[in-house]
Amino acid sequence: MTASVNGNGVARFFRRGPWESAAMALIAAGIVMLMQPFSLDLYGYSFVTILAGTLGYVAVSHFPE
Repeated sequence: MTASVNGNGVARFFRRGPWESAAMALIAAGIVMLMQPFSLDLYGYSFVTILAGTLGYVAVSHFPE
């Protein structure tokens, strides 16, 4: 059987490390969007971006090592 059929591929895909880094990068991008002086649209979406990153980080914290 292949790795994705017996569950190992899914477990490998949902490892905490890469997803945790992506969630932290999304939070950092939201903070940069919040503090930039150029675009009101970026400022407007900054809170949603920070919130999505935070919720993603909370969800990822339950993934296996």
